[in-house]
Amino acid sequence: MEERKKADAMLKLVMQALDSKKADNVRVIDISEVSVLADYFIIAGGSNRTQIQALSDAVEEIMGKNGYFTKQVEGYQNANWILLDFGDVIVHIFDTENRLLYDLERIWRDGKPVDPETI
Repeated sequence: MEERKKADAMLKLVMQALDSKKADNVRVIDISEVSVLADYFIIAGGSNRTQIQALSDAVEEIMGKNGYFTKQVEGYQNANWILLDFGDVIVHIFDTENRLLYDLERIWRDGKPVDPETI
């Protein structure tokens, strides 16, 4: 249960960071019952490379200030899909084209959608 509280705290921080940089169409999926990868996937969109990198930077900054550091970052230079792996929480930041192409919401449909407004 303690791990879940940690994941929930991490989720709130990520959501604050994404909101601060005006992420588009943010979706949260609770995958804790369907995968051992993480407790949450967060999927967000940006309108261009600069915004996508700014979203990534904001997430890393707020998480780092709170003692959570990425285990892995992928895609930062191209910035069409940036993956930030914090262990319990994995953040995906997409441009519009790649979000439609990879459609993680469909792939992870067995997870439980979480309303970002309730976080």
